[in-house]
Amino acid sequence: MRDALDLNAVRVYAAVVDEQSFAGAARLLAIPSSNVSRHVASLERRLGTRLLERSTRHLRMTEAGRLLYERARPLLEALLSTEEELGAAQCELRGPLKMCMPGEAPRLLAPIIAEFCSLHPGVELECDTRLTGLEALREDVDLSIIFHRGRQDDSTFITRELATLPSIVVAAPSLLAKTGMPRQVRELKSLPCITTLSALKGQPWQFQDANGDIIKVPVRSRYRVNSGELAVAGARQGIGFAIVAAYPCQDDLATGRLQVVPLDLSPAPLQLLGAYSHRHSVTARVRALLELIQVRLSELSQLREAS
Repeated sequence: MRDALDLNAVRVYAAVVDEQSFAGAARLLAIPSSNVSRHVASLERRLGTRLLERSTRHLRMTEAGRLLYERARPLLEALLSTEEELGAAQCELRGPLKMCMPGEAPRLLAPIIAEFCSLHPGVELECDTRLTGLEALREDVDLSIIFHRGRQDDSTFITRELATLPSIVVAAPSLLAKTGMPRQVRELKSLPCITTLSALKGQPWQFQDANGDIIKVPVRSRYRVNSGELAVAGARQGIGFAIVAAYPCQDDLATGRLQVVPLDLSPAPLQLLGAYSHRHSVTARVRALLELIQVRLSELSQLREAS
């Protein structure tokens, strides 16, 4: 029977990948660089394969190294989470929590974040609505709240889904009078549309087919904005078709200022995500906030469905 993998060696290897250097892993783990090299070499001998390709300037995972990292990372995160939860159960949450979110997120999250700080008076919160996206995690931010549609491509960050917001395509009656009502998503390629710059980075519109696969549709846009509220305002004025979360549009739909555009494919839902980097991992404070957000948004969704 083969000996089990040395979990500490796997943890050291994951830190090398996260930090992209042996020296960085040594600083992160507060151990000598020689110990880092020893653990990685021991792991490679144990597995009988090279995990990293090293040069003077670059560090790259081999296929075997990538497989180990992708399988081990969730396990290491789960162990860390368990350790912190057990510790948090014995003491009050306290300390700094630095986070950021896009300017429209407070509409959903402001009451929840205020409730969290009321429940945990030892937490020192800093929340910035000027920093947005995953890039903010490189600015010493513990948690970034982001909106995302479709597949997530950046594997260097951990994301946790907080809510799934159904989406619709809308247009003003004045625009539909000029263009007619499109029925196929491919028709949108030649119609005026509205795209977002920050939250979705001006990506092509994304839809789901019957199998749940993402279909990307490039659209034309002269009106590129950085929030869903601005997109809805532009659609209301007849500037273009907009793909938006359904919940902010209910009054406009009820009064007829906007109409739902029924298409052959459904828009991919908008995801509200909490993101943090492997470098900082997740603290008990961040985890507690994410759990409260999930609970409260789930309760809000159930109330909407019941009404």
